[in-house]
Amino acid sequence: MDELEAPEPGGHGSLRAEPGAEEPPETAVTTGALARRLGVSPTTLRSWDRRYGVGPAVRGDGRHRRWTPRDVAMLEEMCRLTSAGVPPAEAAAAAKQGAGPRPSADDRSAPARRGPGGVLRPGNVRQECRGLSRAAVRLDAPAVESRLATLVARHGLVATWEEVLVPTLHAVGRKWETSGDQYVEVEHLLSWHISTALRRVTPIAEVATGAGSAAPVLLACVPGEQHSLPLEALNAGLAERGLPTRMFGAAVPAEALTEAVRRLGPVAVVLWAQARSTASLALARHVAATRWGVKGARRHPVVVLGGPGWAGHPVQGMLRPSGLSEALDSLVGAYEPGEARPEG
Repeated sequence: MDELEAPEPGGHGSLRAEPGAEEPPETAVTTGALARRLGVSPTTLRSWDRRYGVGPAVRGDGRHRRWTPRDVAMLEEMCRLTSAGVPPAEAAAAAKQGAGPRPSADDRSAPARRGPGGVLRPGNVRQECRGLSRAAVRLDAPAVESRLATLVARHGLVATWEEVLVPTLHAVGRKWETSGDQYVEVEHLLSWHISTALRRVTPIAEVATGAGSAAPVLLACVPGEQHSLPLEALNAGLAERGLPTRMFGAAVPAEALTEAVRRLGPVAVVLWAQARSTASLALARHVAATRWGVKGARRHPVVVLGGPGWAGHPVQGMLRPSGLSEALDSLVGAYEPGEARPEG
């Protein structure tokens, strides 16, 4: 779930084989096997198929997916690109192009923009990003706050974050890096108001759904990591979906994190690392190995690694979503079979 991602869903659908058609080759793999190979969840693969058209080229029936070596190579390339910071929509397009033309049962080439509150078309995205960044450069706090509230209300949290806020933050960050440390105050003001807008979403959703009894999702930045804004977006997105969370924010000490896991018994723990220097695999493994409960029914959490700091560090049994949408899909899916994983 990298901070600089702004996916644009859409793409070609997958061809489903007619009854009696040739079955996928023996070398094809299942969705579960491919997910383990790539270090993502099966839910993420289904989400990529739905959003970006990178599903298996041929399916034996409506239920079972089989991924051919060509499909696997395409997904490996997409994972490589997203780990390098390429937005998922662009990564999917590049991966599909590298794999050559893919068959389609119908014409679904037009992008299908998402967002419960409205539609964000490419021209609108550019206009919204420009308006927000200009208000921030003017240090016009009322204008920034008003634009943020309107965006979330009109387009929904996920579309606003991925398609407007992330590109705007990226642009402001580039301006700061290339201007000799100018515009630092612009980035701080914009980040503060985005954080405020995200927090406004959270308590409303929790009160409306009454989601306080289920095991929560625990969200924390790893020790030494101060970049908590993407984690706040995920926290707000989970609350919007009625899932309970415990947000611990920036630079959580390892001992405090472990104690919180034992006390809360979370269904999942999200560890955010913006920089490689803060991404500790030892800590991630320690959290994943934390157990609670009575003997014979001890449980442990799903561990989700968020942020570009984890790039190049695939860990078996842990999830590495490529953006906010995939992170939400994976965490919502974690509640479907039960809550925290039983020991096994």
